[in-house]
Amino acid sequence: MENEKKAEGLRQTSDRRGFVKSVGMGAAAIAGAVMVGGRLGVLDKIPGINKTGLIQAAVKAGSITDVDILNFALNLEYLEAEFYTMATTGQTLVQRGFTLTGTGKSGPTLGGKKVNFLSSLASTDKTGHLVAIMNEIAYDEQQHVHLLRGALGADAVAKPTINLDALGTGFEGFQHATALARAFEDTGVSAYGGAAPLISSKEYLGVAAQIALTEAYHAGNLRLVSAVNHDTFIFQTDKNDRTPPPVGKDYFDVDAQALAVVRDPGQVLAIVYGNSTPGASSGGFFPDGVNGIINSVTS
Repeated sequence: MENEKKAEGLRQTSDRRGFVKSVGMGAAAIAGAVMVGGRLGVLDKIPGINKTGLIQAAVKAGSITDVDILNFALNLEYLEAEFYTMATTGQTLVQRGFTLTGTGKSGPTLGGKKVNFLSSLASTDKTGHLVAIMNEIAYDEQQHVHLLRGALGADAVAKPTINLDALGTGFEGFQHATALARAFEDTGVSAYGGAAPLISSKEYLGVAAQIALTEAYHAGNLRLVSAVNHDTFIFQTDKNDRTPPPVGKDYFDVDAQALAVVRDPGQVLAIVYGNSTPGASSGGFFPDGVNGIINSVTS
Protein backbone atom coordinates (compact mmCIF):
# COMPACT_ATOMS: atom_id res chain seq x y z
CA MET A 1 0.00 0.00 0.00
CA GLU A 2 2.80 2.43 0.89
CA ASN A 3 4.58 1.73 -2.40
CA GLU A 4 1.34 2.22 -4.30
CA LYS A 5 0.89 5.64 -2.68
CA LYS A 6 4.44 6.62 -3.58
CA ALA A 7 3.96 5.40 -7.14
CA GLU A 8 0.71 7.34 -7.48
CA GLY A 9 2.35 10.50 -6.20
CA LEU A 10 5.25 10.14 -8.58
CA ARG A 11 2.98 9.20 -11.46
CA GLN A 12 1.28 12.57 -11.18
CA THR A 13 4.54 14.37 -11.81
CA SER A 14 5.66 11.91 -14.51
CA ASP A 15 2.71 12.79 -16.75
CA ARG A 16 4.42 14.59 -19.62
CA ARG A 17 1.96 17.50 -19.77
CA GLY A 18 2.07 17.94 -16.01
CA PHE A 19 5.81 17.47 -16.05
CA VAL A 20 6.29 20.36 -18.47
CA LYS A 21 4.02 22.61 -16.42
CA SER A 22 5.50 21.79 -13.02
CA VAL A 23 9.20 21.08 -13.42
CA GLY A 24 9.90 20.98 -17.16
CA MET A 25 11.07 24.59 -17.38
CA GLY A 26 13.18 24.16 -14.26
CA ALA A 27 14.75 21.00 -15.63
CA ALA A 28 15.47 22.70 -18.94
CA ALA A 29 17.04 25.64 -17.15
CA ILE A 30 19.19 23.34 -15.03
CA ALA A 31 20.26 21.32 -18.04
CA GLY A 32 21.09 24.49 -19.95
CA ALA A 33 23.05 25.91 -17.04
CA VAL A 34 24.97 22.66 -16.65
CA MET A 35 25.83 22.53 -20.34
CA VAL A 36 26.91 26.17 -20.49
CA GLY A 37 28.73 25.97 -17.18
CA GLY A 38 30.54 22.83 -18.27
CA ARG A 39 31.63 24.33 -21.55
CA LEU A 40 32.85 27.50 -19.88
CA GLY A 41 34.72 25.56 -17.20
CA VAL A 42 32.61 26.99 -14.37
CA LEU A 43 31.60 23.59 -13.01
CA ASP A 44 35.21 22.43 -13.00
CA LYS A 45 35.89 24.87 -10.16
CA ILE A 46 33.33 23.29 -7.82
CA PRO A 47 35.11 21.08 -5.21
CA GLY A 48 34.45 17.41 -5.79
CA ILE A 49 32.39 17.98 -8.96
CA ASN A 50 34.22 15.25 -10.90
CA LYS A 51 33.22 12.64 -8.29
CA THR A 52 29.53 13.30 -8.89
CA GLY A 53 29.59 12.35 -12.57
CA LEU A 54 27.84 15.65 -13.31
CA ILE A 55 30.40 16.81 -15.88
CA GLN A 56 30.56 13.55 -17.82
CA ALA A 57 26.87 12.72 -17.84
CA ALA A 58 24.96 15.99 -17.65
CA VAL A 59 27.00 18.02 -20.13
CA LYS A 60 26.90 15.27 -22.72
CA ALA A 61 23.17 14.68 -22.26
CA GLY A 62 21.74 18.03 -21.25
CA SER A 63 18.33 17.18 -22.71
CA ILE A 64 17.83 14.13 -20.50
CA THR A 65 14.75 14.38 -18.28
CA ASP A 66 13.92 12.85 -14.92
CA VAL A 67 11.70 10.34 -16.72
CA ASP A 68 14.68 9.21 -18.81
CA ILE A 69 16.80 8.78 -15.68
CA LEU A 70 14.13 6.74 -13.91
CA ASN A 71 13.75 4.55 -16.98
CA PHE A 72 17.51 3.96 -17.00
CA ALA A 73 17.20 2.87 -13.38
CA LEU A 74 14.22 0.65 -14.26
CA ASN A 75 16.35 -1.32 -16.75
CA LEU A 76 18.82 -2.08 -13.96
CA GLU A 77 16.04 -3.01 -11.55
CA TYR A 78 14.67 -5.43 -14.15
CA LEU A 79 18.06 -7.15 -14.22
CA GLU A 80 18.41 -7.35 -10.45
CA ALA A 81 14.83 -8.50 -9.92
CA GLU A 82 15.15 -11.18 -12.60
CA PHE A 83 18.40 -12.48 -11.09
CA TYR A 84 17.06 -12.79 -7.54
CA THR A 85 13.68 -14.13 -8.62
CA MET A 86 15.32 -16.81 -10.76
CA ALA A 87 17.89 -17.67 -8.07
CA THR A 88 15.27 -18.02 -5.32
CA THR A 89 12.35 -19.55 -7.25
CA GLY A 90 13.69 -20.89 -10.55
CA GLN A 91 11.21 -18.67 -12.40
CA THR A 92 11.30 -15.37 -14.28
CA LEU A 93 9.27 -12.31 -13.30
CA VAL A 94 6.77 -12.97 -16.08
CA GLN A 95 6.34 -16.55 -14.88
CA ARG A 96 5.68 -15.13 -11.42
CA GLY A 97 2.87 -12.99 -12.82
CA PHE A 98 4.58 -9.63 -13.41
CA THR A 99 3.48 -7.43 -16.31
CA LEU A 100 6.60 -5.87 -17.81
CA THR A 101 5.39 -4.29 -21.05
CA GLY A 102 6.06 -0.69 -22.00
CA THR A 103 7.85 1.47 -24.52
CA GLY A 104 10.81 0.08 -26.42
CA LYS A 105 11.57 -3.49 -27.42
CA SER A 106 10.34 -6.19 -25.05
CA GLY A 107 12.33 -9.39 -24.72
CA PRO A 108 12.57 -12.66 -22.78
CA THR A 109 14.80 -13.47 -19.82
CA LEU A 110 17.25 -16.23 -20.66
CA GLY A 111 19.35 -18.54 -18.51
CA GLY A 112 19.70 -18.95 -14.79
CA LYS A 113 18.22 -21.51 -12.43
CA LYS A 114 17.21 -21.91 -8.80
CA VAL A 115 20.20 -21.86 -6.46
CA ASN A 116 20.83 -24.00 -3.40
CA PHE A 117 21.64 -21.30 -0.84
CA LEU A 118 22.35 -23.79 1.93
CA SER A 119 25.41 -25.51 0.49
CA SER A 120 27.67 -25.50 -2.53
CA LEU A 121 30.28 -28.09 -3.52
CA ALA A 122 32.09 -28.84 -0.24
CA SER A 123 30.97 -25.61 1.46
CA THR A 124 27.99 -24.72 3.64
CA ASP A 125 26.71 -21.21 4.32
CA LYS A 126 28.34 -20.19 7.58
CA THR A 127 25.91 -17.37 8.29
CA GLY A 128 22.84 -19.60 8.52
CA HIS A 129 20.76 -16.73 7.15
CA LEU A 130 21.50 -16.66 3.42
CA VAL A 131 18.17 -18.16 2.34
CA ALA A 132 16.25 -15.50 4.26
CA ILE A 133 18.58 -12.76 3.02
CA MET A 134 18.18 -13.71 -0.63
CA ASN A 135 14.42 -14.05 -0.36
CA GLU A 136 14.18 -10.60 1.23
CA ILE A 137 16.39 -9.01 -1.41
CA ALA A 138 14.31 -10.68 -4.15
CA TYR A 139 11.18 -9.10 -2.66
CA ASP A 140 12.86 -5.70 -2.41
CA GLU A 141 14.01 -5.72 -6.03
CA GLN A 142 10.58 -6.78 -7.23
CA GLN A 143 9.09 -3.87 -5.29
CA HIS A 144 11.57 -1.48 -6.89
CA VAL A 145 10.33 -2.61 -10.31
CA HIS A 146 6.74 -2.18 -9.16
CA LEU A 147 7.41 1.29 -7.74
CA LEU A 148 9.29 2.66 -10.75
CA ARG A 149 6.78 1.25 -13.23
CA GLY A 150 3.95 2.72 -11.20
CA ALA A 151 5.66 6.10 -11.04
CA LEU A 152 6.40 6.20 -14.76
CA GLY A 153 3.01 4.90 -15.84
CA ALA A 154 2.65 4.93 -19.64
CA ASP A 155 6.22 6.24 -19.92
CA ALA A 156 7.76 3.11 -18.38
CA VAL A 157 10.06 1.15 -20.66
CA ALA A 158 9.45 -2.54 -21.28
CA LYS A 159 11.78 -5.14 -19.88
CA PRO A 160 14.37 -5.78 -22.59
CA THR A 161 15.97 -9.14 -23.34
CA ILE A 162 18.09 -10.21 -20.38
CA ASN A 163 20.70 -12.96 -20.42
CA LEU A 164 21.34 -14.15 -16.87
CA ASP A 165 24.09 -16.48 -18.13
CA ALA A 166 26.15 -13.62 -19.57
CA LEU A 167 29.13 -14.41 -17.35
CA GLY A 168 28.71 -18.17 -17.47
CA THR A 169 28.45 -18.19 -13.68
CA GLY A 170 26.17 -17.14 -10.85
CA PHE A 171 23.86 -20.10 -10.34
CA GLU A 172 26.14 -23.09 -9.64
CA GLY A 173 25.90 -22.61 -5.88
CA PHE A 174 25.45 -20.08 -3.12
CA GLN A 175 28.98 -18.69 -3.34
CA HIS A 176 28.67 -18.05 -7.08
CA ALA A 177 25.26 -16.42 -6.59
CA THR A 178 26.53 -14.29 -3.71
CA ALA A 179 29.48 -13.12 -5.80
CA LEU A 180 27.23 -12.03 -8.67
CA ALA A 181 24.68 -10.48 -6.31
CA ARG A 182 27.40 -8.46 -4.59
CA ALA A 183 28.54 -7.09 -7.96
CA PHE A 184 24.97 -6.18 -8.93
CA GLU A 185 24.31 -4.38 -5.64
CA ASP A 186 27.54 -2.38 -5.58
CA THR A 187 26.98 -1.39 -9.20
CA GLY A 188 23.41 -0.39 -8.36
CA VAL A 189 24.52 1.83 -5.48
CA SER A 190 27.07 3.55 -7.71
CA ALA A 191 24.49 4.01 -10.49
CA TYR A 192 22.03 5.83 -8.23
CA GLY A 193 24.88 7.88 -6.80
CA GLY A 194 25.97 8.94 -10.27
CA ALA A 195 22.44 9.73 -11.46
CA ALA A 196 21.35 11.69 -8.38
CA PRO A 197 22.93 15.02 -9.44
CA LEU A 198 21.00 14.81 -12.73
CA ILE A 199 17.55 14.56 -11.12
CA SER A 200 15.73 17.89 -10.85
CA SER A 201 12.50 16.85 -9.12
CA LYS A 202 12.87 16.68 -5.34
CA GLU A 203 10.14 14.05 -5.19
CA TYR A 204 11.96 11.82 -7.68
CA LEU A 205 15.26 12.43 -5.92
CA GLY A 206 13.80 11.52 -2.54
CA VAL A 207 12.50 8.15 -3.74
CA ALA A 208 15.68 7.46 -5.73
CA ALA A 209 17.66 8.10 -2.55
CA GLN A 210 15.52 5.60 -0.65
CA ILE A 211 16.08 2.97 -3.32
CA ALA A 212 19.82 3.69 -3.33
CA LEU A 213 19.97 3.30 0.45
CA THR A 214 18.17 -0.03 0.19
CA GLU A 215 20.69 -1.17 -2.42
CA ALA A 216 23.46 -0.09 -0.05
CA TYR A 217 21.95 -2.22 2.75
CA HIS A 218 21.94 -5.16 0.35
CA ALA A 219 25.53 -4.54 -0.75
CA GLY A 220 26.88 -4.21 2.79
CA ASN A 221 25.17 -7.42 3.83
CA LEU A 222 26.40 -9.40 0.82
CA ARG A 223 29.95 -8.13 1.18
CA LEU A 224 30.01 -9.44 4.76
CA VAL A 225 28.41 -12.75 3.72
CA SER A 226 31.12 -13.15 1.09
CA ALA A 227 33.86 -12.49 3.65
CA VAL A 228 32.38 -14.84 6.25
CA ASN A 229 32.05 -17.64 3.69
CA HIS A 230 35.55 -17.05 2.32
CA ASP A 231 34.01 -16.60 -1.11
CA THR A 232 36.81 -16.82 -3.68
CA PHE A 233 34.41 -16.54 -6.63
CA ILE A 234 34.35 -12.76 -6.20
CA PHE A 235 35.27 -10.85 -9.36
CA GLN A 236 36.03 -7.18 -10.05
CA THR A 237 33.48 -5.33 -12.19
CA ASP A 238 35.85 -2.53 -13.26
CA LYS A 239 38.92 -0.68 -12.02
CA ASN A 240 36.83 1.32 -9.51
CA ASP A 241 35.40 -1.79 -7.85
CA ARG A 242 36.76 -2.49 -4.37
CA THR A 243 36.17 -6.18 -3.79
CA PRO A 244 35.50 -7.57 -0.31
CA PRO A 245 37.63 -10.18 1.49
CA PRO A 246 39.02 -12.73 0.93
CA VAL A 247 39.76 -11.71 -2.67
CA GLY A 248 39.97 -8.01 -1.84
CA LYS A 249 40.69 -6.16 1.37
CA ASP A 250 37.80 -3.68 1.60
CA TYR A 251 34.68 -4.46 3.58
CA PHE A 252 33.04 -1.35 2.14
CA ASP A 253 32.98 -0.05 -1.43
CA VAL A 254 34.19 3.47 -0.65
CA ASP A 255 37.08 5.65 -1.83
CA ALA A 256 39.96 7.19 0.11
CA GLN A 257 37.65 9.96 1.36
CA ALA A 258 35.16 7.36 2.65
CA LEU A 259 32.65 8.29 -0.06
CA ALA A 260 30.65 5.62 -1.86
CA VAL A 261 31.91 4.84 -5.34
CA VAL A 262 29.72 6.47 -7.99
CA ARG A 263 29.49 5.80 -11.73
CA ASP A 264 27.83 7.77 -14.48
CA PRO A 265 25.31 5.91 -16.69
CA GLY A 266 27.93 5.18 -19.35
CA GLN A 267 30.22 3.50 -16.83
CA VAL A 268 27.34 1.42 -15.50
CA LEU A 269 26.38 0.30 -19.00
CA ALA A 270 29.99 -0.68 -19.66
CA ILE A 271 29.71 -3.14 -16.77
CA VAL A 272 26.35 -4.69 -17.65
CA TYR A 273 27.23 -4.82 -21.37
CA GLY A 274 30.65 -6.28 -20.62
CA ASN A 275 32.07 -3.74 -23.07
CA SER A 276 33.70 -0.41 -22.23
CA THR A 277 34.09 0.70 -25.85
CA PRO A 278 32.52 4.16 -26.32
CA GLY A 279 29.29 3.81 -28.25
CA ALA A 280 28.63 0.20 -27.27
CA SER A 281 24.87 -0.23 -26.95
CA SER A 282 24.35 -3.92 -26.26
CA GLY A 283 25.96 -7.07 -24.93
CA GLY A 284 26.48 -8.98 -21.72
CA PHE A 285 23.35 -9.09 -19.60
CA PHE A 286 21.47 -6.99 -22.20
CA PRO A 287 22.18 -8.68 -25.56
CA ASP A 288 19.79 -6.31 -27.37
CA GLY A 289 20.62 -3.28 -25.25
CA VAL A 290 18.48 -1.44 -22.70
CA ASN A 291 15.35 0.54 -23.44
CA GLY A 292 15.21 4.32 -23.23
CA ILE A 293 17.46 7.08 -24.53
CA ILE A 294 20.23 6.41 -22.00
CA ASN A 295 21.47 3.29 -23.72
CA SER A 296 25.13 3.50 -24.76
CA VAL A 297 28.60 3.56 -23.23
CA THR A 298 30.23 6.98 -23.16
CA SER A 299 33.92 7.81 -23.19
